Amino acid sequence: MQIILRKLLITCSMVLGIVVSNAQKTKMNMNEVKSTSSQKIETAYFGEGCFWCTEAFFQRIDGVISVRSGYGGGHKDNPTYEEVCDKNTGHAEITKIEYDPQKVSFDELLEVFWKTHDPTTLNRQGNDIGPQYRSVIFYLNNEQKQKAEHYKAELDKSHAYAKPIVTAIEPFKNYYPAEKYHENYYNDHPEQGYCSFVIRPKIDKFEKAFKHKLKKH
Repeated sequence: MQIILRKLLITCSMVLGIVVSNAQKTKMNMNEVKSTSSQKIETAYFGEGCFWCTEAFFQRIDGVISVRSGYGGGHKDNPTYEEVCDKNTGHAEITKIEYDPQKVSFDELLEVFWKTHDPTTLNRQGNDIGPQYRSVIFYLNNEQKQKAEHYKAELDKSHAYAKPIVTAIEPFKNYYPAEKYHENYYNDHPEQGYCSFVIRPKIDKFEKAFKHKLKKH
């Protein structure tokens, strides 16, 4: 009888140990999921001319989670593309860039910004002319402001460009997503005239210059 009771106690102890062990594993897995879901995401707002180009550049940077074209910095609520093109809304074509700061820093995004457009032409990028095509950084906090201003000052100081930089560095005011058909425009319409003759050469040059920062796929 004592032998039977001893065996029962041993069996119960083993079962209890397995239950506790599984519970600990489950708790660990839940913590891992929690850690993944609490991934820190930061945002940057850049305008460097046509947002089709800007979107295509930043989509290719490793660490960038999403890029969304839109309008910002103006006085008209929920503007349409046609209204912005009429140059009376005060808005610029900008992109909202969400990124993982563990993979790509704001400084690195600034490097891409400065090197993928001409920051010395006021309200113009190539044949795209108007205030909606102005070069602008809308900062969200003092850190972004200081970094943008420092980078701009260093570029001017080193005479990186033949002419002074006219990029505006302004506090974030507003952002309105562009119409659905503007989303992922270059990737969806690579054979369209503007994409083929204007954006494609820029993308080729960009990918060579930033090949060490591109997404693997």
